[in-house]
Amino acid sequence: MPHSVPAAPAPAVAPDALLVEVAWEVCNQVGGIYTVIRSKVPATMQDWGDRYCLLGPYFAQQAQSEFEPYTEEQLAECTDPFAGAVRAMRAQGYEVQLGIWLITGRPRVVLIDPFQLYPRLDELKSNLWEHHHIPVPAADDLLHQVVAFGELTKTFLAILAAEVVPPQRLVAHFHEWMTGVAIPALRREQVPAHLVFTTHATLLGRYLAMNDPNFYDHLMQVEWQAEARHFNIEPAVTMERAAAHGAHVFTTVSELTVRECIYLLDRIPDAVLPNGLNIERFVALHEFQNLHQQYKTKIHEFVMAHFFQSYSFELDKTLYLFTSGRYEYHNKGFDLTLEALARLNYRLQQSGLEINVVMFFITKRPFHSINPQVLQSRAVLEEVRETCEAIERQVGERLFYAAAASDDNRLPDLSTMVDDYWRLRYRRTLQSWKTKALPPVITHNLIDDQDDDILNFLRRSNLVNNQHDRVKIVYHPDFVSPASPLFGMEYGQFVRGCHLGIFPSYYEPWGYTPLECVARGVPAITSDLSGFGDYVMQHVPKHEDQGIFVVERQEKSFEEAAEQLTDMLWEFVQLNRRERIMQRNNVESSAEMFDWKNLRVYYDHAYQLALERG
Repeated sequence: MPHSVPAAPAPAVAPDALLVEVAWEVCNQVGGIYTVIRSKVPATMQDWGDRYCLLGPYFAQQAQSEFEPYTEEQLAECTDPFAGAVRAMRAQGYEVQLGIWLITGRPRVVLIDPFQLYPRLDELKSNLWEHHHIPVPAADDLLHQVVAFGELTKTFLAILAAEVVPPQRLVAHFHEWMTGVAIPALRREQVPAHLVFTTHATLLGRYLAMNDPNFYDHLMQVEWQAEARHFNIEPAVTMERAAAHGAHVFTTVSELTVRECIYLLDRIPDAVLPNGLNIERFVALHEFQNLHQQYKTKIHEFVMAHFFQSYSFELDKTLYLFTSGRYEYHNKGFDLTLEALARLNYRLQQSGLEINVVMFFITKRPFHSINPQVLQSRAVLEEVRETCEAIERQVGERLFYAAAASDDNRLPDLSTMVDDYWRLRYRRTLQSWKTKALPPVITHNLIDDQDDDILNFLRRSNLVNNQHDRVKIVYHPDFVSPASPLFGMEYGQFVRGCHLGIFPSYYEPWGYTPLECVARGVPAITSDLSGFGDYVMQHVPKHEDQGIFVVERQEKSFEEAAEQLTDMLWEFVQLNRRERIMQRNNVESSAEMFDWKNLRVYYDHAYQLALERG
């Protein structure tokens, strides 16, 4: 790294400060920052308590399931500065709500509808250009929402700052450019608030990495304005730069993004704020092993429905691997993962090892519908199950009677105890289910099937679920949820049921997916180009013993990284069941170091710094 940010001490949080955390994803699930904010709340509430409040845009449809607004009586009875600022804004004619976010910790939340300022958009856009040289085009609704919410945020914080009685002080922490647009106006109007801004991934960096396979090599030569115009994101990038330069304290989420901030935003971050999760620890290790077994059984059901219609294999000798996340073929390392899987398939075929691998790609792509063949196979298998259970009940009753009535200790011929009706139904159901067609590699009918990078790789490499393939592919272009007729389980339950998560990203400012594996006691592969992987290499000695593997992609060719990933997978598939259980135990025991209780101190360090500077 050309620059490094000092590690955070563990400061005492200023008892005379209020904290407002501003994010577009408060009560509004859009992307990964929703997980950051939501999961951090319990640890933040533990120290800040009533001095903490979240602020976000009000979108009725998204908020209705997780936001509980205060009644007029509750609002009138509240004596704290947050409620006072809400009442003052309402008195000025603004629509603003105070309530509870219905998540662990139950924090107070202020939500403000950005659309109420649309009549003033021309004036607001003119002010942004005149005072801060931030251009806003005429027909971009997201930018219009951002601009309107920025003005409302500035108004709320200005009123709140006036409510604060010294020696009490106000810290406002903004996440990402969508809320950071309020920072330049707050500084210009000298609102007495101590401002922290966090970029989780520079907007321009994400676009450049998607389009340049040598992004990191070219980073120092990037002309930000020309590139922002090229990708048609100049207004948003300008807002991000203004927020970074206007904040008293500028932060990012990993040492990796420090470089981006220096070259694309022209400011060295003051602190790095690594992301955590709420780690659920089990009193007894067998409890999380039992959960793994329980959810693996549900994945077994899917695999039988998907593959056994065409051919079968031993489920006890089958490993479930997966990757998931936003569909960014290069950035998320899907390309590297597929290349390594093709090589692993060849090695397994040559080795004679009796191991099968089923690899799940869980991402989001536009599709018409679930493949009817996949749905029908699932439904017919369910009919097979019902038939088998009926035969089981019938045989059980007749066997019990025969045993009680018999003078002979030998087991009778069980097939004579099945009625002709159930014999026929059993035979017909299986005949209608079995097929000579290969199991599909994708579960849905994509809208753009011919131009999908994952499918095109599978076609080129002939990794199409042939019976002789030892690596089978299930590409599921929708997120896993209990509503899905294919899995019928939560994403977290699906993760627990798998054996290994694979996330060798090329561009990943932090990377929650491997961390979510670790939190659930599942080994994971990440890369040294992800913030999480970089953090692990710096802070977790002997991380491979803890079940966290890091592919080296910095200054390595695609070929070198693919071979290293193949070697990791090859070693993993050779572990026996006892070794895999030991590895899961090690993963589970190391998870606590990523708990927000331990990582929140980095945030408090940033707030302390802002209070000293503001």
